[in-house]
Amino acid sequence: MTREQEPTTPASSGTPLVSLKNVNKHFGDLHVLRDINLQVGRGEVVVVIGPSGSGKSTLCRAINRLETIDDGEIAIDGKVLPAEGKALAKLRADVGMVFQSFNLFAHKSILQNVTLGPIKVRGMKGAEAKELAMSLLTRVGVDNQAQKLPAQLSGGQQQRVAIARALAMQPKVMLFDEPTSALDPEMINEVLDAMVSLAKEGMTMIVVTHEMGFARRAADRVIFMADGQIMEEATPEEFFTNPRSDRAKEFLGKILSH
Repeated sequence: MTREQEPTTPASSGTPLVSLKNVNKHFGDLHVLRDINLQVGRGEVVVVIGPSGSGKSTLCRAINRLETIDDGEIAIDGKVLPAEGKALAKLRADVGMVFQSFNLFAHKSILQNVTLGPIKVRGMKGAEAKELAMSLLTRVGVDNQAQKLPAQLSGGQQQRVAIARALAMQPKVMLFDEPTSALDPEMINEVLDAMVSLAKEGMTMIVVTHEMGFARRAADRVIFMADGQIMEEATPEEFFTNPRSDRAKEFLGKILSH
């Protein structure tokens, strides 16, 4: 099931929020992204899946230039991603990122972790940032942990704090790079539930994950990558019931048989 909202047609609804054109990336001799073309519309949830080493995380990290690209073009909301400097920092602030590891500041409280970005980068007043942070911590269900340090929280709670921290920057798009892969199995659903809620609220999301249930529940579109290429893109229903490529059929056969 895809989520209940107006269907998006990213290629034809004005400027796509995220656009990649002929993007290539090498690590030495390894060609990890091969002529990637992808457009993501506002409010769309795109889930990227594929075998290990297919380029999924590199793709995700390239969108906010944590990884540089060798050639091609990446644009956010119609603006081409600059190589460096203040213009890059400004554009990057519009792109929220949630990593496999939570990357919280260990010596700062949960509340401080969430307010830091809005105050330092967005120039928000302390009281306003605190109010925003508490509303976001409530939204992801960890407002009662606000005064604790990250180490006092479970992995699932820390990842929900990381989601709140990214949202505090009021980004236009949220990137998730395997957000549940470092979690114990019983903590995975609490993070996925927070992400499903975001999707239902209309947040534009690009999610690299191996959680097929999330792809079925929340995605508008599934992108299947292998060997650095986008091999297939389809609705979840189409992809899971009738994958077109042999590579996707093989991948799903392995994943869904476990």
